[in-house]
Formats: sequence, structure tokens, C-alpha cells
Amino acid sequence: MEYNKYAISFQGNGLDYFKIQLVNMILTAVTLGLYYPWAKARSLNYLYGQSVFEGQPFVFSGTGSEMFKGFIKAFALLIVFYATLLVCLMNKAETAGIILFYGCLLLVMPLSIHGSYRYRFAKTTWSGIRFGYTGNKWAFVRLFIKGAFFSIITLGIYSPWFLMNMRRYLVCNIRVGNARFAYKGVGSEYFLLMLKGYFLTAITLGVYFFWWQKELFAYYVDNMRLTKDDETMLFRANATGGDFVALLIVNLLLFIFTLGLATPWIVVRSLNFVMRHMVLDGTIEFDLLRQEQSDYSDATGEDMADFFDFGFVI
Repeated sequence: MEYNKYAISFQGNGLDYFKIQLVNMILTAVTLGLYYPWAKARSLNYLYGQSVFEGQPFVFSGTGSEMFKGFIKAFALLIVFYATLLVCLMNKAETAGIILFYGCLLLVMPLSIHGSYRYRFAKTTWSGIRFGYTGNKWAFVRLFIKGAFFSIITLGIYSPWFLMNMRRYLVCNIRVGNARFAYKGVGSEYFLLMLKGYFLTAITLGVYFFWWQKELFAYYVDNMRLTKDDETMLFRANATGGDFVALLIVNLLLFIFTLGLATPWIVVRSLNFVMRHMVLDGTIEFDLLRQEQSDYSDATGEDMADFFDFGFVI
């Protein structure tokens, strides 16, 4: 069977993104933070629009008003969360307060990640084809709580299995049209990769760190697939340790010597690096993808993930 080579690239530039971020910061400051949802929507719209696959850009259709509603809900939940903790502390119920705090956090984190994925992918399209996230909220909560529990009682040893189980669940529930992503990474391999990375980074006084990041990047990318019936698109990383030296050292210097002002250039360089060092090939005919109907406009999870700085990682 003949394999196709697919082209993916990031075409944004630091100056354009800096202008967007500068306006965002000014308006967010002037409105005492109320503009933040619209600022985030503008940033995502630019970053998605500059990400191009097979000549077609991705589109993010989320709006500031949707995110503002989610922002208000997330902020209200946060107030209730901390107010309850404060009441416990004022009534000298410190133990109950601590248990409540970490119990709520353990529940809020997976709900936020799940909600963020549902919203973000429901608002993502490529060539008119919708993405979507089909994970079950409570199944992910159970997976998350189990993983967190075993990670705690094993003093972190179980964490690689936890992270791979979570990544596999999230990625395997992402679809684009009638094609689905898959992830094959497993905890035992990731554990050995992390153990090797920590050990060699320590004995080389940090020099191996860049090659460790190259191996992690390759493990994340090489284990991804996109499948449709009997068709497949494979992901493969081709970055070297030297590539990561150039990326991370320059990013660090830019951040230090500009006191953070070069952050937009750092973001653009990083996205360009990721897409430039992914090789995509396979047998999927993307012009034959079938549209799957889905819509979801509740951005509460997206905003909760921001409040707790969970990030958004595939």
C-alpha cells in the first residue's frame, strides 16, 4: 500500500503574536481582568489559524462571550471552594478543612481537564471538519482519582503509569470527523525513560537534559496514530538532542534578557519547532473524511484549568 506524506507547519511570527498579546494585556489590565476570556479567544484564534495541515489552517471558533460565562462559573466555584475552607479553619476544624481542600481539588482537576478537552475540541475544525472529544466525565474522574491515589501511596513511583493512562484515555477519545486518534504509550516504558533521564542528567551535571527532552518528545509523538477504518496516519519525531539545545537555550536567553517580553517569540519558536520536527505519513484520504455532528459551548472546564494552571497538553 502506498503511503502519503502529509505536510504540517506553523506559519505565525513573533511580532504579530506580540501585538496581539500587548493589546490583550492592556485591555485585561484596564478592565481589571474582565477582558481575559476575550484575550484568550484572540490568542487561540491566532495560534490555530497559523497552524496549517495539508495547506489548510486549523480554526478555533470559541468566543470570548462563551469563555466569559465559563470564567464567571469557574470563579464562583473557586469562591465557594475557598470560602468553605476558610469556614473550617475559623471553626478550628483544620483537619476537616485540609481533607475537604484536597478532596475537592482531586475532583475539580479531572472535571476541569475533561471540560477543557470537550470545549477546546468542539470548537476546533480543519477544512470544515469538526474535531471532538468523546470521553466520559465520570470514567475519567475514576481514572484520575485512582492514579493520584496510587501515585501518593507509592511516593510518586506510580506517576509514570498514571500519566500514561491519563494521556492514553484523553488522546484515544479525540476524533476528527469519523477518524480517531490513538496513543500506545505505556507506564513501564515511560518509567524507564524517566529513570534513565533523571540518572544521566544527574551524572552529566545537566548536559544530558536536552537529549532526555528529545527522547520524551519522541515517545509522545511516536506513539500517536490517527485511524479511520483500515486507514492510518503515523506520527514520527525527528528532532535531535542538538535541536533541543538550540531551542531551549535560545528560549531561556530570550526570556532572561528581555525580562519576559520575548514570550510571544518563545511561543512561536516552540510551536514551529514541534511541527517542523514531526513527520506524518500514512494512508488516510482526508478529503473523504465524514463530518460528525457535535457542539459544546460550556467553557467552565477551560477556565477552571486556567485557574489551577493545569495547561492543555495532548
